[in-house]
Amino acid sequence: MTITRITHLPAGSDFRSLFERSAVETGFLLTVEDRLGIERLLRHRGTKNAPNPPLLNGLLRHKLRISRGAPEPAPPELVVAGCHVTYMISGEGARTGALSMSPVPIPGHVLVASLLGATLIGMRKLQKVPLLRDDGQIETVVVLDVHPSPDHAAA
Repeated sequence: MTITRITHLPAGSDFRSLFERSAVETGFLLTVEDRLGIERLLRHRGTKNAPNPPLLNGLLRHKLRISRGAPEPAPPELVVAGCHVTYMISGEGARTGALSMSPVPIPGHVLVASLLGATLIGMRKLQKVPLLRDDGQIETVVVLDVHPSPDHAAA
């Protein structure tokens, strides 16, 4: 019996390094609190009010896989739950909203339980990434500014 080793596939540790490089290239950073918040949304079906929950759930799981841990305390330019973020979607004007882990819509808030919010969390000021829209279109979103919420600023 002959055993043939396939040498063109990376070994286990090489697979890990591919994923780590992938996370570094994406540039997403999640705080422990944000990671736990996303996991809670997924576990408790907090995305059920979204137009396409399976798509959003997939995006959130992907974000958890590819994001690196953020330093604590989080850098001021990092988009985290509770911060006020100013962003611009290609072809549109600048908008501002507070990023929220709430599963239900709140006026003036961008929900992490939306494709936009799921994309924004973990981004940094002036970072530009693809944004998947509910209708399947792919746009570009850029973070223009980030401000801590009054609650986090007082702490």
